[in-house]
Amino acid sequence: MTEERISINGLEVNCKIHSPLLWRKGRCLLILHGWGGSSNSWVRVQRILAKKGYQVIVPDLPGFGKSKTPPIPWGIKNYTDFVLNLVNHFEFENLFLLGHSFGGRIAIKFAVSYPEKIKSLILCDSAGIKQKWGPKEKFIFRLSKIGNAIFTPKIMTRFKNGARELFYIFLRHKDYVKADGTMKETIKKVLEEDLLPELSEIKNRTLIVWGQGDRMVPVKFSHIFKEKIANSELIILPKIGHSPHLEAPKELAEIISKFFK
Repeated sequence: MTEERISINGLEVNCKIHSPLLWRKGRCLLILHGWGGSSNSWVRVQRILAKKGYQVIVPDLPGFGKSKTPPIPWGIKNYTDFVLNLVNHFEFENLFLLGHSFGGRIAIKFAVSYPEKIKSLILCDSAGIKQKWGPKEKFIFRLSKIGNAIFTPKIMTRFKNGARELFYIFLRHKDYVKADGTMKETIKKVLEEDLLPELSEIKNRTLIVWGQGDRMVPVKFSHIFKEKIANSELIILPKIGHSPHLEAPKELAEIISKFFK
């Protein structure tokens, strides 16, 4: 396994690569990690699949790991264009695309926009469907509206950001709280987009893998993915949460390998 820094449209990006001289000839898997993650979080799965003869590349998405942060806030389309440029840069062939959580959003958009570029799609505990608000969230939203009015006067402005972060915590968007600067604006743009209407446009064969105990993106959403994506199969992992690649890397790698075959 090697680590390589490349330039994609002037943006310096870090990638972990297995068998860089062979990937174009064999079965290649491109993995898109989740928000707050990096290529490091997929090393164990990458190594297991490499031993099985697969070529695997895991980039640190712009703004994460060792990759540079975009100069302006990005949305899903910007990340999708980045993946397209990455694929073209390496001249990938027979490409399998895997997206986890936030990476799943990008993978969905990529599969819809460029179906001819990939052979099959894997969505692992994927984000992308905007969750409907229940009574608690609606109550908090009303409070936030009141809060905006309260914190508008200059004397109260210094408290506004703290109140906004508390609001996002209640809505389970803790990634927003952890982000800063450009990436804080980026996650706001990402969360605004609902990819549910686009799921039925995915034509590639798709594997959906989900942790039954996922609290960030509850398992009920896996069934929506299965229902909306025509050529798909669903595997639910018992006693596993939001990160199967960290909690059960061997099991996940075996599932991926069987899907390839």
